[in-house]
Amino acid sequence: MRAPLRRWHVAAWAAGIILVAYGSGAQDRRPFRSGIELTSITATVRDADGRLVTGLERDAFEVFEDGEPQTITQFTHDRVPIGLGVLLDISDSMFGRRIQDARAAIDRFLFELLDPGDEFFVLAFNHQPHLLTGWTSAPDQVRRALDGLRPSGGTAEYDAVLAALPTIARRSRERAALLLVSDGADTASNATLREVRSALMRSDTFVYAIAIDSPEPQPINTRVNATTLREITDDSGGRTEVVHNAAELVEATARIADELNHQYVLGYTSPRGADGKYHSIRVRVRGSGYKVRARNGYVAEPPNGRSIK
Repeated sequence: MRAPLRRWHVAAWAAGIILVAYGSGAQDRRPFRSGIELTSITATVRDADGRLVTGLERDAFEVFEDGEPQTITQFTHDRVPIGLGVLLDISDSMFGRRIQDARAAIDRFLFELLDPGDEFFVLAFNHQPHLLTGWTSAPDQVRRALDGLRPSGGTAEYDAVLAALPTIARRSRERAALLLVSDGADTASNATLREVRSALMRSDTFVYAIAIDSPEPQPINTRVNATTLREITDDSGGRTEVVHNAAELVEATARIADELNHQYVLGYTSPRGADGKYHSIRVRVRGSGYKVRARNGYVAEPPNGRSIK
């Protein structure tokens, strides 16, 4: 099941998948409520030295759809709450120190680096996905789910991402994020990389990857593939980091949290409506050398495949 891109209805304002590879992506309480379709974009801005740029106003931004300038009708540089799904690899290669490091990094990321107003769910996967919790903001519920895990089986990352998207589509927070922690390449999915990328074009997720490339010997076809991860992350507006140990994992999650805590959310009304077609997006800051990361495009489908009223 593929979650449709959210083209929210406007009344008031507010609105990433994070994938982390370790080793060898409810009730609707959104405030958009009118007859106007809104395409929402999460954007990260950095200067030439890679530092986050904060405090920009709406007039600093330009948005283009299919090469044509669009009028930004909604904008905020305030922090917008996140609905975050944790996708944790529990294949047999995650046994021992790796699963311990992953649990510790997830705990710190969720409950020290993000905001108490955010909301989470946990999905574990080996050769198939297992949804462990629904949406929650309770640390004890997440920690119980993580502590009870025992690694075994293969690795089906693509299947896990697709399994998480329907839950992400039902979130009550405006921005979407998934944190996928894995120790290597996908070896067991029924889904393909192409299917995952296609599904993400129909979703408003922001995607990151942290590829932890273990120095331990292992078959080449099971080692983490940063190139493949970038094929998932880059079009969404996210990015892929490659690290090599638990300490670097902690540092990488801190950088990602800092980014999630300082993003812009922009909205515009597309002249094309929910036509079911792919449309490219480009966001830039006027007259600057700043680099803007946002999703490259989307498929304009109505929510839940229904006509928008």
